[in-house]
Amino acid sequence: MVAEQQQIVRLVETNIDGRKSVDAAIRSVPGVSFMLSNAIVKKGGFGHKKLGDLSEEDIKRLESLITHPEKHDIPSWLYNRRKEPATGEDKHLSASSLELSQKMDINEMRKLKTFKGVRHSLGLPVRGQRTRSSFRHGKSVGVSRRKVARQ
Repeated sequence: MVAEQQQIVRLVETNIDGRKSVDAAIRSVPGVSFMLSNAIVKKGGFGHKKLGDLSEEDIKRLESLITHPEKHDIPSWLYNRRKEPATGEDKHLSASSLELSQKMDINEMRKLKTFKGVRHSLGLPVRGQRTRSSFRHGKSVGVSRRKVARQ
């Protein structure tokens, strides 16, 4: 008897297309990069399988690899939260915990009134881009000409 392929797989608070290969599919989870997905597939031994073909046990193991890579000997330089400011330890966050920590970091910068925090609060680019022609949104800025009277 052939097991049916699942069309949509729920993994780390994210709905993922089950027809994609495992390495491509887990990249749609927030916090999983290309390099981390490759490391997870190699450590988990998933090969070129499709995500929908995995058993429940494999999916639980995959979720464990994504949420706790430190327990599976994945190098710390692949984590997205190295030397966290509060504790100084290496962590890897994914899905809603990643979004929450980013919002908290931005609010901390706003509270401390750092340059980046001020730029975030004003809605301007943070990393030194030019603003003369880019990042214009909201009220239009330009030249308004007077109507010329006909003679």
